[in-house]
Amino acid sequence: MQFTIHKIEDWQEVVDSILPQLKHNILLLKGNLGAGKTTFTQFLLKNLGSTDEVNSPTYSIVNEYMTPKGKIYHFDLYRLKNIEEVYDIGIEEYLDNSFLCIIEWPEVYEEELYGLNYHTMSIVNTGENREVSFD
Repeated sequence: MQFTIHKIEDWQEVVDSILPQLKHNILLLKGNLGAGKTTFTQFLLKNLGSTDEVNSPTYSIVNEYMTPKGKIYHFDLYRLKNIEEVYDIGIEEYLDNSFLCIIEWPEVYEEELYGLNYHTMSIVNTGENREVSFD
């Protein structure tokens, strides 16, 4: 699926389109700094019924949110340098005990996901718009 974001409200259309397609409990979010990964996550959690304030987990590495469907964990692996640091935060436990895990900057962990089912969303900031792909 492909989308073009012209204004912040366009994220709602993206969420409306992908929610019925979310079949796995792992969603990888790829995109450069300021692309809109956390903004997308804010729209997604609101639509899943969370009343929690959604912030970037840049410094905490993982944020936990509650929804009527279960816990959602939002990761930012940007500052982690190797796979050992990812395991040190207990990522496997989160993956096993969540309704959904949203992982920003997943590249350091992506090889370890081999054999697991997950979705990937890529966001490219073109300067005027955001180009979004989801699979």
